[in-house]
Amino acid sequence: MTKPYQISKHLVWEAYQRVKANKGAAGVDGESLQAFEAKLKDNLYKLWNRLSSGSYFPPSVRGVGIPKNSGGVRMLGIPTVADRVAQSVVKMLLEPILEPVFHKDSYGYRPGRSAHDAIAVVRKRNWEYDWIVEFDIKGLFDNIDHELLMRALRKHCQTPWVLLYVERWLKAPMETPAGELIERTKGTPQGGVVSPLLANLFLHYAFDRWVSENLPGVPFCRYSDDGVLHCKSKAQAEMVIRKLGERFRECGLELHPEKTQIVYCRDSKRKGNYPVTRFTFLGFTFCQRQSVGKAGIYFTGFLPGVSTEALRHMRQTIRRWKLQYKNSLELTDLSVQFNPILCGWKNYYTRFYGSAMAPVWKHMNYYLVHWMMRKYKHLTGHKTRASRKLRLLAEKMPNAFVHWKAGYTSTAG
Repeated sequence: MTKPYQISKHLVWEAYQRVKANKGAAGVDGESLQAFEAKLKDNLYKLWNRLSSGSYFPPSVRGVGIPKNSGGVRMLGIPTVADRVAQSVVKMLLEPILEPVFHKDSYGYRPGRSAHDAIAVVRKRNWEYDWIVEFDIKGLFDNIDHELLMRALRKHCQTPWVLLYVERWLKAPMETPAGELIERTKGTPQGGVVSPLLANLFLHYAFDRWVSENLPGVPFCRYSDDGVLHCKSKAQAEMVIRKLGERFRECGLELHPEKTQIVYCRDSKRKGNYPVTRFTFLGFTFCQRQSVGKAGIYFTGFLPGVSTEALRHMRQTIRRWKLQYKNSLELTDLSVQFNPILCGWKNYYTRFYGSAMAPVWKHMNYYLVHWMMRKYKHLTGHKTRASRKLRLLAEKMPNAFVHWKAGYTSTAG
C-alpha cells in the first residue's frame, strides 16, 4: 500500500543514530534510550509508518526546570526518544535547505560554526568600531510567533509532511513536573531537536535580514538569542537600540531590559569616561586588558577573557567535588574522574586570553594540596610542604591534569 508521504526508512535510521549519539533524558512516557533500543526495530518501523502515513502526532514534552546562572529557572521541553528521532528526520531534511539562506554573521546552532568563531569576529570588529549594542532577547523560545514562523518556513520548504509535523510540534503541549498540561499558542520548546533551527529561521527575518536592510553600516554578530551590533558613535548606538526594540515588538519579541546595553570599547587609544565599558558574550567578558604587540610593546586592548561569572561557576564546581576527602583514591583516580571536565574548561575558556583562567587552576591545586595533607600522614598540617610535593608531582606527571601540562602548579591562597 502506497504511503501519502515518501519518507526513506534509511533517513529514520540515520536520525536514530544522531539521537543515540546525543543521548538525553526520557520524555513524558518515561522511556529511556536503552528501553527504546530494546525494541529498536519495532519502534523505528512504527515511527516510520506513522510519519509516512500522516498519522504521527507528537506527544507532549516534559517540562524540566534548569537553574540559570543569572538566577531564576529556564524551562526546557524534553521530547520522548521517538519524538526526538522524528524531529531529527525533519531537521536532516530542512538544514541543507535553510543553511544557504542564513546570514554569515549568525553563529548559534549551525554546522561548522562555533561560539569561538562568534567571539573572534566580535573581537576583530571591536578594533574598528568604538561602540557596541549588546542585546539579549527575553524568552525567545517561549515567544516565537507561530504564524510568522510558518510563513517563513513555507517560503523555503514546500514539502507537505515537513510543514505538517513542524506545525504539530509547535502546538504540542508541555507537561509540568506537577502533571499539568500547558497548551502552546506561541513559542517552540527549548530542548527540542528542531527548535534551534526554527528559532534561527525566525530570527533570520526578524533580525538578521532586517538589520542588513535597515541598518546599513552596522555589522552584527548573533548567537541564538544573544548578539552584538557594532556602531561608530554613541548617537548611532542609541538609534540602533531604539529601532531594534521597535522591530522586535513588531515580531512579538522583547529586548531583555537588564541584558541590553550600550557599551564603549575603551582601550589605550580610546579615552573618555562612560558608564559601561565592558560586556559579557558567550561566557567571555570584553574589557580593557593588557596585551603585548608584535614588537613586544605592552598596550591596553579591548579583549575577551573568561567572565567573572564563569570563573565563579567553575570554582564552585570544584568545591562541590570535595576531592580533599577522597583520600582513599590515588592521584591517577582523581585524574580519570576530573581531568576530562578540566579539559573541557581549558578548551573553551583559554581560547582567548588564557591567563585569565589562572584562578581556576590555582583553586584546583588548592584542593589537591588538601587532598595530599589528608592522604599522607607526614604532610598532615604542613601546607607548605604539601604544596612543594604537589609541584614535584606536577613536574613528574604533567599529563595527570591539563593545567599541570600548561605549567600551572601554584595554589590559591
